[in-house]
Amino acid sequence: MKADAPAPRAIIHVDMDAFYASVEQRDFPQYADKPLIVGGDPDKRGVVSTCNYLARQFGIHSAMPCATARRKCPQAVFLRPRFDVYREISRQIREILSHYTELVEPLALDEAYLDVSGQTASFGSSVLIAKDIRQRIRRETQLTASAGVSYNKFLAKIASDRCKPDGLLYISVKEGPQFAQSLSIRDFFGVGPATEDKMHAHGIYTGADLAEWKLAELQAVFGKAAAYYYHAARGIDQRPVEANRERKSVGTEDTFDVDLHTRAEMLEVLTRQSREVAADLSRLQISGRTVTVKVKFADFSQVTRSTSSASGFRSFEDIMHVVPELLESALGKSMPVRLLGVTASNLFADSASVDRDQIPLF
Repeated sequence: MKADAPAPRAIIHVDMDAFYASVEQRDFPQYADKPLIVGGDPDKRGVVSTCNYLARQFGIHSAMPCATARRKCPQAVFLRPRFDVYREISRQIREILSHYTELVEPLALDEAYLDVSGQTASFGSSVLIAKDIRQRIRRETQLTASAGVSYNKFLAKIASDRCKPDGLLYISVKEGPQFAQSLSIRDFFGVGPATEDKMHAHGIYTGADLAEWKLAELQAVFGKAAAYYYHAARGIDQRPVEANRERKSVGTEDTFDVDLHTRAEMLEVLTRQSREVAADLSRLQISGRTVTVKVKFADFSQVTRSTSSASGFRSFEDIMHVVPELLESALGKSMPVRLLGVTASNLFADSASVDRDQIPLF
């Protein structure tokens, strides 16, 4: 007689709704009924960090040039981001999540995975836990969160995306394979425009199309990514929720729907990203010995340029001292840019009193 199969995991993906914009509307009620954009200056080639759902009705989205956003919605309110406020609220949310399980894997300031497999007996079910989390976040922060609940990370993440804003969606073990096969191929993690075009060239438009391929056939076309595609199309994802991961870098990047053509536009983005990285380093009380600028061009080729310092980089001024030169070095060809990023790596604690195990990720 075969041993019983292990019980499926209970995974929740919690994602705050239009986080930066929602914080601004909470703190400044006069903007509650207005299209609200958080980002750069529309007169200085800034880009949109995020926007509320009312602004999204005008076709505005993150990484869009603010000048374009203003043309689409002249009545929109533009606000500069307040990252210190967002990080403080993010810590508050992390405390709420840790009430339910120690297995919390933050992805960004506004989203995280939770493995509540061992907690369902105490709280009733994974869905009840997700409901309680959302209610508690609303009560303690006056903000809304959406939650996807399923038996793996892949489906939980897609579920939270599907029920936004302020929703909850559960995908059961029985529903998982059929749900995965109903997805557009672009919904699968790691499938960007180039991979999507490659999929389409092979007649793969949906998860159902993908599920028709054998693993060996996918490996011949997609190499190392084939195993992920093969299993995801069948609703399978064995990745565990990883709590307390050792942080190897601090960084941020943006992909643009409209390619950037001028250095002024690129430096505006890199300046904002450098501020975010510096703020994270300061909050974590760490420095990085290496700063890297990442550039992806319109043809999807990618270049990174790095520089290192024994004394390390922590402040915004430290990082921006080297970023313009790294950008110039990366722009070896005259081609529009579709992605930019800044990362600090080779991290070290600024004080001996900082315990590396206590460096938070959320």
